[in-house]
Amino acid sequence: MSRLSTLKRLWRTNKREIFPAIYNYIVHLGVTNGLSDETYLKITYRIKIGNKLNLEKPETFNEKIQWLKIHDRNPIYTTMVDKVEVKKYISDKIGEKYIIPTLGVWEEFSQIDWEALPERFILKCSHDSGSVVICEDKKNFDITKAGKKLKKKLSKNAFYWGREWPYKDVKPRIIAEEYLSENANELKDYKFMCFNGKVKCSFVTSERFSESGLKVTFFDRDWNVMPFERHYPKSEKKIECPQKYDEMVRLAEILSEGIPFVRVDFYEVNGNIYFGELTFSPGCGFEEFTPQKWDSILGSWITLPVQKEAAKYM
Repeated sequence: MSRLSTLKRLWRTNKREIFPAIYNYIVHLGVTNGLSDETYLKITYRIKIGNKLNLEKPETFNEKIQWLKIHDRNPIYTTMVDKVEVKKYISDKIGEKYIIPTLGVWEEFSQIDWEALPERFILKCSHDSGSVVICEDKKNFDITKAGKKLKKKLSKNAFYWGREWPYKDVKPRIIAEEYLSENANELKDYKFMCFNGKVKCSFVTSERFSESGLKVTFFDRDWNVMPFERHYPKSEKKIECPQKYDEMVRLAEILSEGIPFVRVDFYEVNGNIYFGELTFSPGCGFEEFTPQKWDSILGSWITLPVQKEAAKYM
């Protein structure tokens, strides 16, 4: 469904959502690219969260994520979000055994060597999120459809959507990786929320392709379901704790050491742990909490660096 079709549907069925949808459409067209980061974030935060963004004295999780976007700009963050370059970084930190094997890297979709790829594989872009293409059977793989999606993603700089500075200078490429699971669509990734180098909670995304839609379920350090939701509803199904949970926590804390906030993602496949990605701004810091008080609770877990120290990276 095109963005214009989505706007028309919202106008007919839910007029309260039409303004945020129109704003998303304007951002997609690049109209807001010339705004300063602070101006853009203040406007977008008001539209997405519904509150005024306090960058002078940020208190909530979402506010502090916006502050970090502007003030915490360590150059290594660009390597850490680059899905190609991060693999060496992770190997050096925790070991190569946690890396999903790479099958190929290309700057253009037309350069992909299809003959060299196995029957099943994963394609995605190096510089964004949401560009994953899954091939479960190369004989029946729709190359045209995959090309349309990946070419479009390659042409976009992910920085402008959420002003996530680490993505601004990542080189756009396509990477092919090994297909890890019997059903890649149902592969769970475990997302560890690391606050100043300590895992305080985690969450699991599930049921992405169900009729009821994506579910996001948060867990505390002891794998108890936490009493809040963030933008998406929690799952009503029981989600088992991964077998290697304690090791994942240990690895996440190694990778997050010295960082005010970062999310560290892992997969567990056949008893093996594989690194997924590092994310500094989950949901771009534009996803609401229910109950709202949990935005403040998680915010209290982030200790911001003093501006003088953060400014040295700018």
